[in-house]
Amino acid sequence: MGPILEIRGITKSFGMLKALDDVSFEVPERSLAILIGPNGSGKTTLINVISGYHKPDAGEVLYSGSRITGLKPHIIYKLGLSRTFQIPSLFTKLTALEHLLVAEKDNPGESFLKSLSKRTWIRAERQSIEKASGILEMVGLSNVWDHTATSMSGGQMKLLEIARAIMSDAKMILLDEPISGVNPTLAHEIFSKLVSLRDTLGVTFLIVEHRLDIALDYIDTIQAMAFGKIIASGEPKKVMADSKVIESYLGA
Repeated sequence: MGPILEIRGITKSFGMLKALDDVSFEVPERSLAILIGPNGSGKTTLINVISGYHKPDAGEVLYSGSRITGLKPHIIYKLGLSRTFQIPSLFTKLTALEHLLVAEKDNPGESFLKSLSKRTWIRAERQSIEKASGILEMVGLSNVWDHTATSMSGGQMKLLEIARAIMSDAKMILLDEPISGVNPTLAHEIFSKLVSLRDTLGVTFLIVEHRLDIALDYIDTIQAMAFGKIIASGEPKKVMADSKVIESYLGA
């Protein structure tokens, strides 16, 4: 299967600091790819470039064969490339179900003219609720569908962010440390849900994560970074045995 994301020669500097230095790699469609590296290696900066929060100084990003380099985040989101954050970005007073309904695209009830006639939007509203309920079931949040974000655990909040991205019909999701601060049992559950979403919905994931003791059981490919460069790329066993990765990341 071909790549859904192609990173070609991305370079990004902040003043005298070169955060990304000619970064290139591909993420296969319908895969779980992970981005590893020590703090300061450029992982989050790269995610910010891919998702449109930073413009690169050089290079290009291709998503589903189309160039998205420098596009605004909301445009990239509409194209089906979504992201989550290390600290969940949620609406504190909305329930889990409401979070997903907000993410539904092109709801006729949001049109000023169509909203005036219930007949024009009520069917779509029912379909949205059914779709959202199904997604909450997929990620294991159906039992807290009516709970607000502030009443959830950190792990549940991260699952809710993933569910919200799925609701937007995202074909690829960038995850920034999805199991940071999550207990091991729930961390394994989160990765198991990602595998299920990949297999059942065909969603591709690019994940920034430090907890390799958990993540390595689930992923397909690794991109290892150090000092703003990709130092190793490929299958997990091959990358983790690479001497450059051992020296720069594992500290052995």
